[in-house]
Amino acid sequence: MSTSIVFVGGGNMATSLISGLRNADWSGDCITVIEPDADKGQQLAAGYAVNTVTSANDRTLDADVIVLAVKPQMLREVCEGLVEPLGDRKPLIVSIAAGVPIAGLREWLGADHAYVRCMPNTPSLIGAGATGIYADDAVTDDQRTLADSILKTAGMTAWVAEESLLDAVTATSGSGPAYFFAFMEAMQAGAIELGLDETTARELVLHTALGAARMAIESGDDPSTLREKVTSPGGTTAAALDQYAAGDLNALVARAMEAAASRADSLATELLDK
Repeated sequence: MSTSIVFVGGGNMATSLISGLRNADWSGDCITVIEPDADKGQQLAAGYAVNTVTSANDRTLDADVIVLAVKPQMLREVCEGLVEPLGDRKPLIVSIAAGVPIAGLREWLGADHAYVRCMPNTPSLIGAGATGIYADDAVTDDQRTLADSILKTAGMTAWVAEESLLDAVTATSGSGPAYFFAFMEAMQAGAIELGLDETTARELVLHTALGAARMAIESGDDPSTLREKVTSPGGTTAAALDQYAAGDLNALVARAMEAAASRADSLATELLDK
């Protein structure tokens, strides 16, 4: 690919995208990472054969796409520092900084850029991510396709029609891996309580989770259909699921996701008010 991309920040999420791009045969010559930590920059250069610099200037920002990949608390300062070296150039701006709305980016970086905001999750680090994406009205169809092709290198993508829906994405896929980790943790503890040793419990739980996810993805059936297929009336699975129903699992999950979405909204307000 000849599209030039600049990553502002070389942390885990940026690294996952850089790895995905290189595995998808994007040229390392077209990828530049602005990373103030020189040691981290050297590691990226050595590991992925990309260009790295410690600070931005008008030459490094001469790119088709700029990916903002810094911590949300740092983003205002970083954006304001990019304004002068960017000059009159108008690259596509892709932000993977959680919780920072496009309104903030417009205020700090400029109102007349085309902005894409996305919410990746941690499995992106192994190429198995799920990323929700929103594009503002200034983004062209070609830029939308370009953003999708970049983000797809770390996993699947899903576009939302309204920026506010990224809070729902955060509550679903952004925070979602931790929900499954917590459930696996509880299952492992339950297996140990029933007498299995820790290693056996862990392996059985993790591979059961993997198998269930693969069945849900590959079968084409929705989870409720799959649940019904493996639940015999009066059987062991039904006995376990009856306990979930008694504890109102659906309502508990809904409350948890609402709490995550609400917190995402309040964090955005806090960041803009600073």
